[in-house]
Amino acid sequence: MAALSATDLRAGYGRGDDIVRGISLDQAPETILAVIGPNGSGKSSLVKTLAGLLDIRAGRVAVTGRDVTRETPAKRVAAGLAYVPQEANVFPNLTIGENLKLATEFLRGRAGVGPEQRERVLGLFPEIGARLKTRAGDLSGGQRQMLAFASALLANPEALLLDEPSAGLSPKIVGQTMEAIVRVRETGVTVLLVEQNVAAALDVADEAVVLVAGQVSLRASASDMKAADLGALFFAKVA
Repeated sequence: MAALSATDLRAGYGRGDDIVRGISLDQAPETILAVIGPNGSGKSSLVKTLAGLLDIRAGRVAVTGRDVTRETPAKRVAAGLAYVPQEANVFPNLTIGENLKLATEFLRGRAGVGPEQRERVLGLFPEIGARLKTRAGDLSGGQRQMLAFASALLANPEALLLDEPSAGLSPKIVGQTMEAIVRVRETGVTVLLVEQNVAAALDVADEAVVLVAGQVSLRASASDMKAADLGALFFAKVA
């Protein structure tokens, strides 16, 4: 059974045209799937649609076989789908500990949420586990991403959606962030990674999907994608 699936998914903003144009994908459990493509290809719109932040006009989203198409973002979290946005993913005026507490304050009905999960998550991110009284606003960009990952993982998700986690980070911190994503996958979490830094994403992904104009242009293993002419793929026309 797929950990995360989308079937003929269509979505857009207001009365405008579809941005997500009939995307279908199934992601196997405990894998990292990179979603890459040129600017404006619909990558972030896809992940927002999966998270429930953009209304679905047609199609279906399922988490471990459970249909969440009409569920609110909060209910999708309860169903096992967590999301880390590109920006505003921590509360800078709160401490690390307060951010982590708030992450599950209103979460009810999700198995595995509690002190044991908190200890497991803090063990994954020693960068923040020893600094619980530090304000999130005083952290480096990389440390803020670790806090955002940790906050999402407290919900004990089946699948984690990441939107451009390397945006604005130095090359060294990008590497540390990608290493953290691999650690997350090694705990049994499925990761869908939307990323503009193609080289970094392909280094950690199992598979990759190329989006062009809101549609899937190609899906292949990460190793095969590294050898592909991405410039040609990014600007190809989708039938």
